[in-house]
Amino acid sequence: DVVQQKGYRFQYKTKRWQIKQALKMIKQASQPLLYVGGGAITSNAADELLELVDLFQIPITSTLMGKGSISNSHKLALGMLGMHGTAYANFSVSECDLLIAVGARFDDRVTGKLDDFACHAQVIHIDIDPAEISKNRIPQLALVGDVKKILQEILKEQVYDSSIDLEQTMPWRKRITRWKQTYPLIVPSSNTTLSPQEVITTVNNIAKNAFFTTDVGQHQMWSAQFLHCDARQWASSAGLGTMGYGLPAAIGIQVAYPDEMVVCITGDSSFQMNIQELGTVAQYNLPVKIVIVNNHWQGMVRQWQQSFYGERYSQSSMEEGAPNFVMLAESYGIKAAKLEKTSNFESELKELLEYPGPTLIDVVVTEDENCYPMVAPGKSNSQMIGVFKRDLQDAN
Repeated sequence: DVVQQKGYRFQYKTKRWQIKQALKMIKQASQPLLYVGGGAITSNAADELLELVDLFQIPITSTLMGKGSISNSHKLALGMLGMHGTAYANFSVSECDLLIAVGARFDDRVTGKLDDFACHAQVIHIDIDPAEISKNRIPQLALVGDVKKILQEILKEQVYDSSIDLEQTMPWRKRITRWKQTYPLIVPSSNTTLSPQEVITTVNNIAKNAFFTTDVGQHQMWSAQFLHCDARQWASSAGLGTMGYGLPAAIGIQVAYPDEMVVCITGDSSFQMNIQELGTVAQYNLPVKIVIVNNHWQGMVRQWQQSFYGERYSQSSMEEGAPNFVMLAESYGIKAAKLEKTSNFESELKELLEYPGPTLIDVVVTEDENCYPMVAPGKSNSQMIGVFKRDLQDAN
């Protein structure tokens, strides 16, 4: 006999007329944008997304959980949108005339001021959970079902109607390219101290094919901005944003993939939430690489206190009472080192990341570096602060 357990049973099926309507809306749009969340990763829809992007030449932006759904090097990839998203992703979502939400839930860290989010756009919302449809934004077309299967159906339906006018969206793509050139993400550099962005990009350059986990805070947002990784090679705590997530997640990934490099990028505050898991790392000799971006603060708390609370810093400095991370790791028998700004930083970091066993790397960075761009609470995504603007005439 077959045991029938009680539980969730998905009973929704997308109708063909809905698929045809989605295609019609895509082909009518002059400024379309794909907005991709964690549902696309869960359904393993990266291949279908790439095919859709290439076929219709639609720019694509992702949420924190959708990171890796398309390669950062793709010419139509805009990186992350939202509170700490790229300027060009946020400008695009503010100006698009069709927003195709794929496995995303329109949460407040993405939308900013909800009334101003993609306010000129029609919306197609694709999601497996009917409770997400119209929860925060009422779509013109809702496709309820498995993201991968729905995208496959859209691509299959396109075979019957091969007409695609790419010239219609050419001005939109050129405009976005101009935004990308004018408002790039930058990596600050100094002769005396390391910037957090510099550390994260250097780690990525050395560990190009690694699995990455993060904790929560500034280092998480910088990692989302600057790390290049494929689908399912990124694990980070969104939603409630759980400090302490990074190390246990890295342990789980390392157990699942014992021959792959796993890097946990964490902050000096978040790391202390589950610091006892160094014992698990040591007990099983898991070759996890732990990179502490150490600015001696609860960085995101400090940034908000500076930006929105008149620099009234309360309980956010971590310098007093902080452990010696290197000595602590060594007490577990784990190789550890403290790195600062030197001419040998990259080679020293490379040696530590390529060490065959577990490693803790405590990297001292600029204390008062803020994570930008940033959408302030209650503001629309187009009203970012801390946006770097490049003078293209001077650049040329």
